[in-house]
Amino acid sequence: MDRRKFIATTCLSCMSGGLLLAFEGCGTASKLISADIAGSNMLLPLSEFEHKKGGKKDFRKYVVVQNDLLKYPICVYRFSDTQFEALWMRCTHQGTELQVFWDKMQCPAHGSEFNNRGQVVNGPAANPLRNFPVTITDNQLRISLK
Repeated sequence: MDRRKFIATTCLSCMSGGLLLAFEGCGTASKLISADIAGSNMLLPLSEFEHKKGGKKDFRKYVVVQNDLLKYPICVYRFSDTQFEALWMRCTHQGTELQVFWDKMQCPAHGSEFNNRGQVVNGPAANPLRNFPVTITDNQLRISLK
């Protein structure tokens, strides 16, 4: 590929990614929150997934949880009232922090993609994302960081 075509392709990719982020930010699918860590568990109220849509109670598909003690955030996907998947947002290829785009996560460094269960969809990453066991107690998710 010649230099001109490479620059045009790269610019188009960056602009497309920026548009996706802009649209993602306008939606109600996600929320960035800080969560407390108690012992070896990150505690996340289930109410963090709730939001009002057209005056009715609805649920976010995922939230991104951070804590200053963790190097990378955790993306928690909600599949039902009792099914959640907590995934460390660290690319298994070279350790870059992942970006969330609805039902997938993508590495901005080399383009690896992972689905909302942490499985590799596109390489160069070959290994799935680290997932954390999740339990529900007293309307709280307990994400085990062990």
